[in-house]
Amino acid sequence: RAALDRATVLLSMTKGGKRIDNVWGSGGGQQSVKHLVKEIDMLLKEYLLSGDVLEAERCLQELEVPHFHHELVYEAVVMVLESTGEKTFKMILDLLKALWRSSVITMDQMKRGYERVYCEIPDINLDVPHSYSVLERFVEECFQAGIIPKPLRDLCPSR
Repeated sequence: RAALDRATVLLSMTKGGKRIDNVWGSGGGQQSVKHLVKEIDMLLKEYLLSGDVLEAERCLQELEVPHFHHELVYEAVVMVLESTGEKTFKMILDLLKALWRSSVITMDQMKRGYERVYCEIPDINLDVPHSYSVLERFVEECFQAGIIPKPLRDLCPSR
């Protein structure tokens, strides 16, 4: 009975159905991981060229793999670390903020994406020497924007 009551509340919330779809998924799991990674990479590159947040959101939802949204978070943060200049930094911040606010990316997926970056930052730093400082700054900006919680911010590795 408690579960039914909770489900009723969730479904009646604004965008509740969307959040439920993101938690349980609605299909798309038949695609290979390699294919999904390529699609997400292409989606991010197209977004950086066009700046169209709604199109990026639509493309991500069309993949129908909410359990794999951590890959978008991971790839997006790595793009920020590898970029030179503020444009990519600001655009990725705006994209993550929009996807978070629209409930397309859940807290669990956001957390998993950031934790993957945190684990791989020593390797990333070999190719991108200033990645630790860029990561710290980006994580702080994400925290200030309300995208990530304080415990996740505090896990950010520093040099």
